[in-house]
Amino acid sequence: MQLDVNSQAFMEEAQDLLTELESALLELEEQPGDTELVDRVFRAMHTIKGSGAMFGFDDIAAFTHDVENMFDRVRNNELQLSREILDLTLACRDHIAYLLQCAGSGTQVDLEKGSALTAKVRLMLGAGDQQEPADAAPAQTAQSADSSFDEEDGSRRFTYRIRFKPAPDIFLTGNNPLHLIEELRDMGMLTTYVHTSALPSLAELNPESCYLWWDMLLHTSAGEQEVRDVFMFVEDECELSVQVVDSGDRIDSDEKYKLIGEILVERGDLKPEDLQRVLSSRQPMGKLLQQAGVVSEDSVESALQEQQTVRDMQQKRETSSEAASSIRVAASKLDYLVDLVGELVIVQSQIAQMVHEREDADMLALSENLERLSDELRDATLGIRMLPIGTTFSKFRRLVRDLSADLGKEVDLVTFGAETELDKTVIERLSDPLVHCLRNSLDHGVEPPQQRVAAGKPRKGTITLGAAHSGGEVLITISDDGKGLDRDRLLSKAVERGIVAPDAELSDKEIYALIFAAGFSTAEKVTSVSGRGVGMDVVRRSIEELRGTIELTSEPGMSTVITIRLPLTLAIIDGLQVQVGEESYVIPLAPVEECVEHFGTADSGRKQIINLRDEVVPYISLRKLFDVSGTPPEIEQIVVVNALGSRFGIVVDRVVGEHQTVIKSLGKVFKNVEGISGATIRGDGTMALILDLPRLVQSAISAR
Repeated sequence: MQLDVNSQAFMEEAQDLLTELESALLELEEQPGDTELVDRVFRAMHTIKGSGAMFGFDDIAAFTHDVENMFDRVRNNELQLSREILDLTLACRDHIAYLLQCAGSGTQVDLEKGSALTAKVRLMLGAGDQQEPADAAPAQTAQSADSSFDEEDGSRRFTYRIRFKPAPDIFLTGNNPLHLIEELRDMGMLTTYVHTSALPSLAELNPESCYLWWDMLLHTSAGEQEVRDVFMFVEDECELSVQVVDSGDRIDSDEKYKLIGEILVERGDLKPEDLQRVLSSRQPMGKLLQQAGVVSEDSVESALQEQQTVRDMQQKRETSSEAASSIRVAASKLDYLVDLVGELVIVQSQIAQMVHEREDADMLALSENLERLSDELRDATLGIRMLPIGTTFSKFRRLVRDLSADLGKEVDLVTFGAETELDKTVIERLSDPLVHCLRNSLDHGVEPPQQRVAAGKPRKGTITLGAAHSGGEVLITISDDGKGLDRDRLLSKAVERGIVAPDAELSDKEIYALIFAAGFSTAEKVTSVSGRGVGMDVVRRSIEELRGTIELTSEPGMSTVITIRLPLTLAIIDGLQVQVGEESYVIPLAPVEECVEHFGTADSGRKQIINLRDEVVPYISLRKLFDVSGTPPEIEQIVVVNALGSRFGIVVDRVVGEHQTVIKSLGKVFKNVEGISGATIRGDGTMALILDLPRLVQSAISAR
């Protein structure tokens, strides 16, 4: 199903709003008294409903309407916020996401699921069959039918507060207040609140008298005099007040509209001294003023409506201003831009090599300028692809909440480093490995509440998910304060499954690494979460495909920590170009520590080690590892790198120098070649293989 541009824009906005909605609901669970969070939930649902109706997604608008009503009552303290309401709202949020998915793919919607959720919401409201359309209640918002009335024509809009109190005998003069209100509605976006407090009982009602009066907000480009002219022929038969409450100016992001008390004092409904008398209490201002008997319920409701309407107007202008300075770009266009920049880098490298060979000073200056601009363009382009990893972290709060409830555990998820930026491709492919790690921490790490209390720990466990920059890499840690890993049990399970020999002597680090072996599991029974021996080996493979590493440490009875190291980007890296015989290789520059000379005399028996400033450093020879023909030079070079948490040396014939490396995939045929992660094009047009240091070192260790 092909969606038009507006519908596609709505779906993208709705996805962002659903993320915001889920985040606000989870925060609200921790801080149930935070009214700002309640407002965030309400605003998100209100925007989804309004935008959905505007762009023809009527099923989404209709479903969201009831959920919005529920949180409107929570917001007005008419409904007590509870875990049940939060669970129901999260389920409704998931259903809205499902409706969006169906709309995008053109698949048939399962109506029963939505109907069941709507029934639960209405049952929660306590008025399942009493829900009326918005215009049926006398004190509801009535907005302009022209939903396309906006600010795209560039004219300045004002918001007017209008109080219209017609005289009781206004009908006798041939005037109808509703006609005047319709005329205002034709001028722009009108919000009305009708006051019914003076309405008598049916027995006392005079059908020729007017008992109603209105507070209205008009959002229009018309001037104040034009608004007053609407009431030109009834000025002597009504009380009329017209005030500008929003002049349409841009506002600071922290600026908010007036408080309820300020609106009521400004309207004349409340005396300043009465306001001061009730300020000491911490209840919502509207309720305080009602309880104190200084203002009517209708006046408070009307003021609340004005406050919300003007705030929505201001937020819309602020959002429009932000949208003007940023645009959405399809990921495919960004990928194509990065490919072009990569090709430019290759051409620039070729030009630089040619200029150096010709030794032309003028051409050299131009080449250096081209290199500088190429570097800046590369960094800027990659910077566009960089996203805060917090966009991924926020998804896991819901996972931890729901899964801990299923497992009968109490767990908090604590995150840090959400602002740490990583390439969008890495972030997209990182989600599944992190899900596996968190599920294992919840299932195997954190104990049930009773066990934690018996062990002297807090009843509620904590899982910490964090990210930080470490050199040219990003370091991601998943830690829990659970029972840790049982070293002996891991080893016995590995022996039982034939993964290691019974007489094998392994260090703690090697035993903990068994977790990542295919088919390994310590679970006694298969559950929906674990026990089949798949998961962590997939995690390791996924991380290695991202040219990263993963390792695990544990303190028995105290904690387990999973550490993931990832490169910042998968597109272009800084590398160190080396040669072995006629072959060229590129070593990622980030883990390189130093280069030293090697005379080929440091071999000790079968051990390949060097003494580097009183430190024993093992090394591997690329010539031997890749079986490169030819005779090595008398003096070779050793590139010392830090891989797998240890220092290793890579023996090469010659170190050429730093090289801006555009990574090219070798394709599926070479996917399983150990020690090679890709290739790049050198300045002379020939190819150089990019070394995968973790796998290279691991394969060298295994070969010994």
